[in-house]
Amino acid sequence: MIMDPEQIVEQIRELKKERNAVIVAHTYQRAEVQEIADKTGDSYALSRFVSQAKEDVIVFCGVHFMAESAKILSPSKTVLLPAVNAGCPMANMVTGEDVRMMKEKYPGAAVACYINSTAEVKAESDVCVTSSNAVKVISSMEEKDIIFVPDRNLGMYIAQQIPEKNILLWDGYCIVHEALKEEDVVKWKELKPDALLLAHPECNQGVLVHADFIGSTKAIIDYVIKEKSKKEFIIATEKGVAHPIKKARPDADLYFPSPCLLCVNMKKTDLIDVYNALNDMQHEILLSEEIIKKARRCLDRMLELS
Repeated sequence: MIMDPEQIVEQIRELKKERNAVIVAHTYQRAEVQEIADKTGDSYALSRFVSQAKEDVIVFCGVHFMAESAKILSPSKTVLLPAVNAGCPMANMVTGEDVRMMKEKYPGAAVACYINSTAEVKAESDVCVTSSNAVKVISSMEEKDIIFVPDRNLGMYIAQQIPEKNILLWDGYCIVHEALKEEDVVKWKELKPDALLLAHPECNQGVLVHADFIGSTKAIIDYVIKEKSKKEFIIATEKGVAHPIKKARPDADLYFPSPCLLCVNMKKTDLIDVYNALNDMQHEILLSEEIIKKARRCLDRMLELS
């Protein structure tokens, strides 16, 4: 049976009740997927939400590492990833073996992993961080030497904020944010001199030096919503943030300085994928008890220190 979007949404709602399920969606997801979610947000907000979820089934509209984190935090629940091939190139730039190698190279250093990492990497790490809480969490750590994986750009930003720490970087990056170049934002600041440039710390240093505000996905969204005195904003992060911003501030003019600011993996999930996941209970995230136990420690510590 071929269904139109309204029918699919209706079926999803019915299946959600039948399965005792909750749907969460990252703010980089398609607008229609964000609309059917019970909770939208960045990695930090969704991590907190799923850790307290009461439902038996978590449908995670995001990418693989996010669904893994949900499973780690809620091991007794069924976690489904609607788009099974939605991965994260940055998360795949570091392995558990790489982390073990870094720990041998820098004995005594603690390991902080960005949440954009695999369960295997989290299992080898002392604490997990997101772009929302990285500075706060790492500032509170006793160790001076901190191995940070996998995002070098976020790591450099953290190092600038807390110079008393020695941040040892892994050479990973987000392919979306890394593709945005300094000349792109300079051009747009010249085109729109009254606009504020808001940038995600996954951007490279050439972009960040021109930013009027640097923050996580949620922080950027909140900034636009609250900064009512300004109407024009150049947004240096993934285009999915436009949906929640425009819902709250339809008067705001948003400019994305490059067509590269589109995550193909985040856009793989559509409504029929969510329907199929619930209808067939497919694409379940499965992790070994050992990995869950080890990885849970670094996620719990993040939630405690945040």
